[in-house]
Amino acid sequence: MTDISKAGTFKLGDRTVKRLGYGAMQLAGPGVFGPPKDRDAALAVLREAIASGVDHIDTSDFYGPHVTNLIIREALHPYPAGLTIVTKIGARRDDKGAWLPAMAPDELRQAVHDNLRNLGLDALDVVNFRRTDGLHEPSEGSIAKEISVLAELQQKGLVKHIGLSNVTLTQVEEARRIVPIVCVQNLYNIAHRNDDTLIDALAAAGIAYVPFFPLGGFTPLQSDTLASVARKLGATPMQVALAWLLRRAPNILLIPGTSSVGHLRENLAAAELDLPADALKVLNGIADEKAAA
Repeated sequence: MTDISKAGTFKLGDRTVKRLGYGAMQLAGPGVFGPPKDRDAALAVLREAIASGVDHIDTSDFYGPHVTNLIIREALHPYPAGLTIVTKIGARRDDKGAWLPAMAPDELRQAVHDNLRNLGLDALDVVNFRRTDGLHEPSEGSIAKEISVLAELQQKGLVKHIGLSNVTLTQVEEARRIVPIVCVQNLYNIAHRNDDTLIDALAAAGIAYVPFFPLGGFTPLQSDTLASVARKLGATPMQVALAWLLRRAPNILLIPGTSSVGHLRENLAAAELDLPADALKVLNGIADEKAAA
């Protein structure tokens, strides 16, 4: 079995977690909507993740909606000691599966209570406020009102720690003036590196950075350079992409998602993949290739 501790650890709230975690988004049905095609397989993936040493799961009650949280509860409750479950709020789904903003104070409060109920928890380990204005690209604008709602819920004991998603450095700084921020979750991968400056700023502050779509998301990473390096290393392109992220900065936590036990094992094996200096230099140029294309 892969030793994911080789990827190291980083602080997340009041816990230290292994840097390779698991993202539950793909446990829902197609388009992250409705039930999974195979519920037993979804349960098996979660249990395999825990058996493999994963101690950090990323989810949201708007996956499904409600689907992934209920599956997590069924598979893992009562939860293992040391497991950190991170959820996010700020969006909702309509009856056709569209993603809609849900950032009003009452919507944020209701989302926290929905997550608590569906996960079977008295308090949420970490709640990320997910800005939904710009889909997967952050846009400027004050988030003080929304963060103040989370700070209120934290004071009531319903939320232990607060994070942010789809935000800019300016918004991170604004939020930190209101409440401690333990993590930021933005779009970032080997081909999409707009957050380089933000990652380094967060590392200096001891704040975790969690890239969503670390493998490209709904459009998986495609790069001849990535494939070539992978062949030379005897690995898959996705393993190399994950290993590159682990090398990029010590505060990066990974949450690759899958609904397959085999794919889960493949992702976790990236913890043991060494990237030699020459391969790293080539991989660092992939973002430039994309920009020039």
